[in-house]
Amino acid sequence: MADTIGGSSRPLVALTGATGFIGQYLLHELPKRGYRLRVLLRRPSTIPLDSASAVIGDLARAQNMSQALAGVDAVIHSAGIAHAMSGVPEDDYRLLNTEATIRLAQAAQRAGARRFVFLSSIRAQCGAVEAAVQTESIEPRPVDAYGRSKLAAEQGLAALDIDWVALRPVLVYGPGVKGNMAELLRLARSRLPLPFGGLTARRSLLALDNLVGAVDCALSVPGPLRRPLIVADPEPLTLPEMVAAMRRGLGRRPGLIPVPSGWLAVACRAAGREEAYRRLAGSLVADSTALRRLGWIPSVTTPAGLASLMQ
Repeated sequence: MADTIGGSSRPLVALTGATGFIGQYLLHELPKRGYRLRVLLRRPSTIPLDSASAVIGDLARAQNMSQALAGVDAVIHSAGIAHAMSGVPEDDYRLLNTEATIRLAQAAQRAGARRFVFLSSIRAQCGAVEAAVQTESIEPRPVDAYGRSKLAAEQGLAALDIDWVALRPVLVYGPGVKGNMAELLRLARSRLPLPFGGLTARRSLLALDNLVGAVDCALSVPGPLRRPLIVADPEPLTLPEMVAAMRRGLGRRPGLIPVPSGWLAVACRAAGREEAYRRLAGSLVADSTALRRLGWIPSVTTPAGLASLMQ
């Protein structure tokens, strides 16, 4: 199957996780930036073959790796178990997020790929709520199996000879987002006044378009990199500011009531929503200065991105 989507001088990049939330967007947007894509799939799936070719294989096993990676300039690895999946044994995180990543990078190294771009996570560095602004200079302290598996994968990459970069995105939003962010979108779309007006903690978010730009930067910047890089929109927002931006996109007023945060926490605990409340209302600010110094220019502000998402 041909890889060509245009001129043969375009870089050929292998992409995993193309059926996921982030991978689908990369599949759609990277060809617009001049890349040819070869999608690595575990099983046959529908992909837009006008913009990519496909190779079927299992990242947990060394099947088809030489064929899948033959002639590629770089690899983008976005496949893995997401942190939102509950009840997953830690061994599964280790197998699919750590060991499969290292095996794929080893295969990419043997195939002569120039760079391995790993979609890691801010959770490789910290928990869901942190008081300090997060930078790459802070010692990583993941708090769950997901974060530990991502950090272990980064450490495994560091032991290889291939040039690699681990992007550590914060909470990503965009079309098709799931989890707590999808719940917040649902609340913002409602006509009800929301009791979030008294919350002051700030959180960093990341627009899908900005993440695509970060991946493009990671692929194109002169090497070597061999390091993790935090990815976040420049301006962290409070939860009230997020809701206000979303409702502005709907042409509506914020409709926020300043209920004291302690009362809100008690109400969420009684409703069995304490963890969701903690994740959205707690502070987690991440600084992407290191990536911007490499030339990454975020194209979307968080307020504009959230407003656009509602439209």
